[in-house]
Amino acid sequence: MSYPGVLCVWLKALPQQFKHGVVAALCVTGLSVSAGVSSAEGGVSSAAEAAPAPAERSILQWIERMHSAPCARPYAGTFVVLAASGAMASSRIWHACEGAQQMERVEALSGTPRTIFRRNDEVRTFWPQSRVVRSDRRDASGLFPRVPVVEGTSISQFYAARPVGQERVAGFVADVVWFKPVDSLRFGYKLWSERETGLVVKLQTLGANGRVLEQAAFSELDLNAPVRVEQLSRLMDATAGYKVVAPVVIKTTATAEGWVLRQPVAGFVPVSCHRRTVSADDGAQGVLQCLYSDGLASVSLFIETFDPQRHPSQPQVSGMGATQLLAQRILPDVWLTAVGEVPLQTLRLFAGQLERTR
Repeated sequence: MSYPGVLCVWLKALPQQFKHGVVAALCVTGLSVSAGVSSAEGGVSSAAEAAPAPAERSILQWIERMHSAPCARPYAGTFVVLAASGAMASSRIWHACEGAQQMERVEALSGTPRTIFRRNDEVRTFWPQSRVVRSDRRDASGLFPRVPVVEGTSISQFYAARPVGQERVAGFVADVVWFKPVDSLRFGYKLWSERETGLVVKLQTLGANGRVLEQAAFSELDLNAPVRVEQLSRLMDATAGYKVVAPVVIKTTATAEGWVLRQPVAGFVPVSCHRRTVSADDGAQGVLQCLYSDGLASVSLFIETFDPQRHPSQPQVSGMGATQLLAQRILPDVWLTAVGEVPLQTLRLFAGQLERTR
């Protein structure tokens, strides 16, 4: 579940020691952002009074429904994110599928002008002011809230699904489902799933006390938009007049790079691991990024060589909404940055379990 806009702004405002490689990678992979102010226990509005009660589904049935929803039909909409600081980011989104190919275009309506295209796992970000296109690859499933497909997880073991009614979002009736965690290592989620297609049209991330930590939603949505994969693909490939920057990204595993978790963090499984250069131009030393997920929440571990000129001697902690960041020296020559939409104690657990094998 991800949206890079506000999170990138927050990351770029961090102290300089965090900016070596981690910011660029996160702004491409996109972790969760935004914040709200309501409570999970608050009642759902009765705008959909005429609608029947949400169907009785198991947590796995709800997840499967949300997995398949993005390709149910082409759509376009305006997506709005609110940050805890009061900052707001909005984007225009176009999405289409054709067979196994999935395309989306996201145009930022606030902040620095930019347009992000995704074709399956290929991502290109166009920066019109600097005439630069950044090309990258990632395994994440989208640029806005969507339930990811993660093999090997046991979501039903760590969350319980509880239907809590219906509500209208962007003019559509949506089933509201609360995914309540069974432990303190993860946050809860309320998802608004459009009643006919199952598309996630709104997402809230909930703290232990039921307070909304993050919120993101469509403010306007067209589920019959004339969007075509061929059209989006043609726009994505129109790089004439732009300088294309493509960092070297090598797919690997934590084990192959000499890293293991002494004990797995309950519910989280490895999703992907890549070694990437920070910049294709400056030849800077690479950063290893390993992603872990429980099927809803995710954690990225960024491992790089410790540099006393850039890295402080003491651990650093930052947070925005549900997204937390922990950066610290874990070995005399190794600096770790852990980022995820999980409680800080979960990041500390990852950092404490990480061990070098060679």
